[in-house]
Amino acid sequence: MATARRGERISLVKAAIRETRAAFSGVALLSGVSNLLMLTGPLFMLQVYDRVLTSRSVPTLVALALLVALLYLFLGVIELIRARVLNRIGQRFEEQLGEVAFHAVLSLPLKTVGSDAAYAPRRDLDHLRQFMSGTGPVAICDIPWLPIYLAVVFMLHPWLGWLGLAGAVVLIVLTLVNEARLRAPLRRLAQMVAARGELVEAARRNAESLRAMGMYGAFAERWRETNEDYLAEQCTSGDMSGGMTAATKVLRLGLQSAILGLGAYLAIFQQITPGAMIAAAIITARALNPIELAIGQWRGFVNARQAKARLEDILERLRRDAEPMELPRPEKSVSVQALTVGSPGARNPFVKEASFRLEAGQGLGIIGPSGSGKSTLARALVGIWPPTRGTIRLDGAEIDQWSPEVLGPAIGYLPQGVELFDATIAENISRLRKGADPGATIAAAKLAGVHDMILQMPDGYDTRIGAAGSILSAGQRQRIGLARALFGNPFLVVLDEPNASLDHEGEVALTQAVAAARRAGSIVILIAHRSQALAAVDQVLVMNEGRQVAFGPRDEILRKMTVRPVTAESA
Repeated sequence: MATARRGERISLVKAAIRETRAAFSGVALLSGVSNLLMLTGPLFMLQVYDRVLTSRSVPTLVALALLVALLYLFLGVIELIRARVLNRIGQRFEEQLGEVAFHAVLSLPLKTVGSDAAYAPRRDLDHLRQFMSGTGPVAICDIPWLPIYLAVVFMLHPWLGWLGLAGAVVLIVLTLVNEARLRAPLRRLAQMVAARGELVEAARRNAESLRAMGMYGAFAERWRETNEDYLAEQCTSGDMSGGMTAATKVLRLGLQSAILGLGAYLAIFQQITPGAMIAAAIITARALNPIELAIGQWRGFVNARQAKARLEDILERLRRDAEPMELPRPEKSVSVQALTVGSPGARNPFVKEASFRLEAGQGLGIIGPSGSGKSTLARALVGIWPPTRGTIRLDGAEIDQWSPEVLGPAIGYLPQGVELFDATIAENISRLRKGADPGATIAAAKLAGVHDMILQMPDGYDTRIGAAGSILSAGQRQRIGLARALFGNPFLVVLDEPNASLDHEGEVALTQAVAAARRAGSIVILIAHRSQALAAVDQVLVMNEGRQVAFGPRDEILRKMTVRPVTAESA
């Protein structure tokens, strides 16, 4: 979808729209044929009044009726084809951008603050697709026929033409006023939709806390205030849009009656025929109908335009010129130099100037008080948050020289909040890979000490665990998450408080798993608050207020911290 004529890079959205240009040209052509056929009714009326009634010829009436029936049948076929083409345009647009928007949904939570931002690309793409496959493009294609219809009215009588033109000008001015009035309210409405989405997501994540600690009423009050603001803004924009639609409809109907009245006056003085009077009223109404339709669709048009701008901005910020050349799987070392990292949108970094190096088979325990930057460092080590300054190198190459899909199998990661998918246990452990080796899945489960527990499940490895692993306890989820992190013998394994929900048996299994992974040549980095988890590592890094205050052999570092022997708890 790539380049424009002069070689400059165009946005993915514009490229996708260009892909549908030929189809829209077809829609415009079909709209032209449809608008010509729309003259069938008024011309039939003209012939009936001026030819059939004066001649009293039944054969002429029958012939005209048959011709009109054939033309209306053809019009129906044209309308059907146009609707199907528009539907295919929406489908093609989805095919072009659907996967890109989905990747944006996966990437945005790592780059922005606010959960609702993750859904924005899909929501904006849906707005665009619905507009492009709806009646909006039909109104746009029909509006250029306004001068042609008015020209026909002018041919019937100039006075009728000038009256119709005056009505068209008033409607066009109303359209422009409608655009200016709706732009800001619809932008505010989109922001309020995002705010409501944030609250809904927060309620979903914290449902248990809200229930258990009696916070439901307080949170519901926040929701009520936000929702009231949203409803008020929606009501305001709806009233503005509805008022304009009503005014347009009344004006069109009034203009149609005015044309009929003026035509009657002209017919009295025999300047036009009664058939021309009726035909002029119908043609004028048809000429103004696309403007009325456009005003009725204006809210969708403004929404689509704003969605296009937002989607272009998001996709361009996430766009990469090319995938990096595939490097061999890392297997020797991890080197961190002067690393400074902050969360997306944060002004101040959470990790400042951290430096250390680990070789294959080593294990590092990271300890420090809450808020000292341990989890931020973990996210940076696995490529989730990019460094603000400094480097992370695997076998000498910076981590961003790999694409996530290529580097992913060499990384094992267990975050603090373990999230599992609504799939089988085997699929969760094997990272949702199709055709994954069952032996590798079982090996990872055994390494995490969870194999026997899985066998006791109703369907063993084929047990579906529900959304977010709802059928499992917190400890079971954490151990299956550990098995997922160990799947495929990754080179770098980062475990963020892996023993937080484990019992004694689970902690023993964790220590054995870390030791086994190190023997297999993996580098294991473990963040812990309890000293038992440090038994399987040989290096310790101490952090405080985002800075690395100590790094070295485990026993040496722990011996220096003599105030409390177990500094993982005291730090």
